[in-house]
Amino acid sequence: MHVTVLLQEAVDALRIKPSGIYIDGTFGSGGHSRLILEKLGKSGRLIAFDKDMSAVSKGKSIKSTNFHITHSRFSRIKQELQELSVCQVDGILLDLGVSSLQLEDTSRGFSFRLNGPLDMRMDTSQGQTATEWIASVSEKHLREVIKNYGEERFAKQIARAVVATRSQQPIITTLQLAEIVAKAIRPGKQNQNPATRTFQAIRIYLNQELEELSLTLPECTGLLKQGGRLVVISFHSLEDRAVKRFMREASNPDKLPCRLPIRDEEVQRLIRPKLRLVGKAIRPKESEVIVNPRARSAVMRVAERVNADDF
Repeated sequence: MHVTVLLQEAVDALRIKPSGIYIDGTFGSGGHSRLILEKLGKSGRLIAFDKDMSAVSKGKSIKSTNFHITHSRFSRIKQELQELSVCQVDGILLDLGVSSLQLEDTSRGFSFRLNGPLDMRMDTSQGQTATEWIASVSEKHLREVIKNYGEERFAKQIARAVVATRSQQPIITTLQLAEIVAKAIRPGKQNQNPATRTFQAIRIYLNQELEELSLTLPECTGLLKQGGRLVVISFHSLEDRAVKRFMREASNPDKLPCRLPIRDEEVQRLIRPKLRLVGKAIRPKESEVIVNPRARSAVMRVAERVNADDF
């Protein structure tokens, strides 16, 4: 059973107005969405997104006139909202990463502990599977992906071992890949499964998770009403780093070249920050981590829209 991480904290951070319009950019198992719906009045709206068809199917079981869910990646939020005649919203929540339900479904190929086909796609209706990608990727590119997206110091050895194995037989299951990685890494004290970083890297790369995030964050800022909140929960250092950097830069005045041929009041308008940081990063309490160990790496950051009428 999936346990929603930082459930109360995330919904509280949105400061739900009964008549407001809110976005759940990653519906998942629907924990955040259901709590948001409880706080909405008759005129409030919640629009959810997910690129996983199984999540969308679960979302369609929610029978509420306040709720709408669509099968789409969250980088298309702006286009999807235009089709729903929505220009601005009061809050946006992004809960990144992979859910427990996806990890425990052996057919999805996300887990290195459960044997199943090596798929790893969030959206199984399109794109290459991990098996297909591993069969054709060059050793150099594989090494770069594992190093850059997994921050794995044994990326070179792992890539070499994968390429050597695939020349003898196709790599088609999760446990097969996990075993290759385990043998390639030098023995030592491990705080986590040796395949963790490699699986994480391939999943992030295949689903273009960091690219999606970099496209989505500016879109979210433009969609928020003044005072609207952007709440992002990350589970990976690369994701959190990108969120932290974006929010920090958006909360600082822009720098313009000297001697631009525009009036002073126009300069002031252009350099105003778009966001205001709300508090410090929030992590799950120890009590939550004890109940749900997968929450231990979660980091939540919150920013509020300012000067929305100027943009």
